[in-house]
Amino acid sequence: MNVHLIDGTYELFRHFYALPSARDEAGVEVAAVRGVIASVLGMIRAGGATHIGVATDHVIESFRNGLWRGYKTSAGVPRVLLDQFVILEDALRALGVVVWPMIEFEADDALASAAAAAARDPRVSQVIICTPDKDLAQCVQGTRVVQLNRRTREQFDEAGVVRKFGVLPASIPDYLALVGDSADGYPGLAGWGAKSTAAVLARFHHLEQIPVDWRDWHANATNAARLAETLARERERALLFRTLATLRTDIALFKNVDELEWLGPTPAFEAMAARLEGRGRLRGRPARPRA
Repeated sequence: MNVHLIDGTYELFRHFYALPSARDEAGVEVAAVRGVIASVLGMIRAGGATHIGVATDHVIESFRNGLWRGYKTSAGVPRVLLDQFVILEDALRALGVVVWPMIEFEADDALASAAAAAARDPRVSQVIICTPDKDLAQCVQGTRVVQLNRRTREQFDEAGVVRKFGVLPASIPDYLALVGDSADGYPGLAGWGAKSTAAVLARFHHLEQIPVDWRDWHANATNAARLAETLARERERALLFRTLATLRTDIALFKNVDELEWLGPTPAFEAMAARLEGRGRLRGRPARPRA
């Protein structure tokens, strides 16, 4: 079996900015939710997805905000978008899809934990993490755990991650610590661009293994000296940024992958589909008996 793990936060944002406004009978905006639900149903119908889990940022803030003041928050996110998270979670449950609303942790942590757990099951042929978020590249394992950008249809196995970033999946947190991640709100270290960071980490893999003596690891002496000086001066900050970039893989979300099997919509889905004003387009295939 294949297991599909979906970044519900990304999907909700993507559909919010891609679709025209649509409101339910009470005047509540639901266009993004409708788009996500239709997209998930499309994966089931056309893609044959059978085992699915969706993670959402029920609360945008997480434990990482206590580690770095500049870490991403819900500030600036339209209220009409934030209000659709709960509706999406309810709609997914009604559809019969497992959903993990994150509060203390982030949706990315849930995806990483779910991927690690699913990959341990010998019955699973492949785990497909559906998100373009570069953080999740750290979870890729060979061809067994891959990352899929559903919008562009690009899929990245371990070799694909190396082609894209220049480093192995295990080095992605170190890579992000040095180059920064503007989407998550931390800047990286000055002078450490993508190219120089990839060159160094391709050889040394992790921050602790980068030698102090720059002459041993970089062809451009002037640039190497500058990079080494910055890293020596801001090593603690780099380690903090790596902590921010490192996803949790120990969150208990399910006991076995059988819990992720889609058995069809629940009885509540008919009313939810009517609310989303897409009854014909959102109707699922006939449900099998639910345990």
